[in-house]
Amino acid sequence: MKPINYLGQGVAYALFAVVLGYFSSSPEYEHIPPGQALVKLSFSHAAQRKGACRERTDEELAKLKPNMRVRNDCPRERADVVVELEMDGKQIYHVVLPPPGLAHDGAASIYRRLQVPAGMHRFVARLKDKMDGDFDFMHEENVDLVAGRALVIDFKADVPGAPGFMFKK
Repeated sequence: MKPINYLGQGVAYALFAVVLGYFSSSPEYEHIPPGQALVKLSFSHAAQRKGACRERTDEELAKLKPNMRVRNDCPRERADVVVELEMDGKQIYHVVLPPPGLAHDGAASIYRRLQVPAGMHRFVARLKDKMDGDFDFMHEENVDLVAGRALVIDFKADVPGAPGFMFKK
């Protein structure tokens, strides 16, 4: 009885190895179709506050508990973050991101993958982070996208001297 058990176990292992070997190479997985490239738009940004800070009067400060006596009173709520991405003069992405959190005071986050044709393209990225007015940040760049590769578009507001979008190949 023992040799039949070992033979059955060997056949089961062999079948498992064949199935595993087949699925390790077939069907072929195609991450990005031929002739295509990826554009990844990914960042977090806290917009400007919706209202301006105001200075409390001495009477207002006296009414507050000692640990709450702060001269400036600033609203917590932030504006929406508006992001646009153009490629070769056509808008390929537009989003309005409301601030997260119970008090609507968090940093809005975005992660978007866009498949585009490979080749030379002109990209324009825009961001608006205040209640009114036009876009606060804009970056234009010609990028030669290689098929099967990715362009990452990031945004940094805290870069001294040059806040804004960064394009990384």
